Amino acid sequence: MRIFSGVISLLALAFAAQVSAADQQAIEERVRALVPEVETLAIAETPVGGVMEVQLNNEIIYMSEDGRYLMQGRLIDLETQTDLTDAAKSVLRREKLNDLDDSQMVSFGPEDADYELMVFTDTDCGYCRRLHEQIDEYIDEGIRINYLAFPRAGVGSETYNTMVSVWCSDDRQSAMNTAKSGQRPPEAECENPVEDQYRLGQSLGVTGTPSMMTPNGEMIPGYVPPRQLRQRLDNLAKARSSAE
Repeated sequence: MRIFSGVISLLALAFAAQVSAADQQAIEERVRALVPEVETLAIAETPVGGVMEVQLNNEIIYMSEDGRYLMQGRLIDLETQTDLTDAAKSVLRREKLNDLDDSQMVSFGPEDADYELMVFTDTDCGYCRRLHEQIDEYIDEGIRINYLAFPRAGVGSETYNTMVSVWCSDDRQSAMNTAKSGQRPPEAECENPVEDQYRLGQSLGVTGTPSMMTPNGEMIPGYVPPRQLRQRLDNLAKARSSAE
């Protein structure tokens, strides 16, 4: 994030110094010249006249059409109560989540559940353990939980090693139950997705656990009790249906 903040500062200074009007192509060329390491760059119009949405890798910022002003923050349509920034980020998250291999997750609940969530989890996280203690209640609410590894202490930490043992177990569900109860599952090593999932979570904006995401890319941070989570998922489904 510090690197990205530096990029933002650099862009802000550069745009402030260049006050001539610029179309999308000119803006893109300018950004790429200033930040050549940017892997993904996309520019789109917003409902606000003169304000452009700029995707820099996995971040969304806003810029005036003439390239002079750069804005960070959320763009919210008060009339429809729509967070346009989160909607844009949801698209980015959905694209990455669609590439996930179901076999690389630790899943609880039937495949034909009403809803499924990808849950970035840490086996030593208190609220993650609380969520897991209620796993049967989530399933009863029609929610399938697909765990992804997010050891908050980082790669190589004790929690990371525990999660590797979970993912390398012959019975991942049992190993996850053991780890979430505060015990160490039998040590195991194999080719595993723990580090990749941790990096994925970082790229998607995960900063804490549990962090839940729908297949559509909506993020639900933190612990939410089973019944309340079902209600939130119902509301999200209704909102998507109304928008179609």
